[in-house]
Amino acid sequence: MTETGATENLGREDPAHIESHIDATRQEVDRTLGELQSRLSVRRRMSDALDSMTPDITRMIRLDHAHVLAAFRRYRSRLTETRKRALVENVCLGLEIHAQLEEEIFYPAMRQIAAAGEILDKSVPEHEEMRTLIASLRGMGPLDPTYDETFRKLIRSVLHHVADEETVLLPLAEELMPDELGHLGRLMTRRRMELLRPHAAEAAATTIRTFPIGAAVTAAGVLAAGWLLVRGLTGGSRPH
Repeated sequence: MTETGATENLGREDPAHIESHIDATRQEVDRTLGELQSRLSVRRRMSDALDSMTPDITRMIRLDHAHVLAAFRRYRSRLTETRKRALVENVCLGLEIHAQLEEEIFYPAMRQIAAAGEILDKSVPEHEEMRTLIASLRGMGPLDPTYDETFRKLIRSVLHHVADEETVLLPLAEELMPDELGHLGRLMTRRRMELLRPHAAEAAATTIRTFPIGAAVTAAGVLAAGWLLVRGLTGGSRPH
């Protein structure tokens, strides 16, 4: 049969018959898509979803800052021993992960565009100062007479560091490499998952004790969000 003849026959075909073919094709497409979707693991689907909702790296850094500063504002010398320890441990873990992420991802990207070299040169030593204070805090208990003052030294150190980043580094990154911010944000999110995974239970427990119910996820920022994502990716158990 010629192509013209086939076309003419198709044109004379019963509309109901044509509709049934369309339905059958649609069902076949749906079934194929369903099979493909089922072959994607939960981890892959979560990873794809994570890529679609990951903030730019500068926004992520600001969220880290907001998390730590929100915890700082809740610190009082008169807090119970349990609450004080949880708050300090939450801040320390957040700062350690934040510093490592910046050193591995953000600072090298800034050096590649030769931006703010002087501030970058002092940023890593500032991180080391924070790590020293964190080690001191972990070596003492909340009842130690120098505990409050050591934590306040950490606060002062972090405030100075945050000021440099918020007023210089982050605006420069947004001005000089706007097209890279999303990619860097995804890299930082994936690396955060790796760093946070061994500490997921600690992050969960200290976040719950640091922030009131209802404000926890908003105030805790990416540390809490990172813990939730780690639980989703690993099927982790609830903290005790």
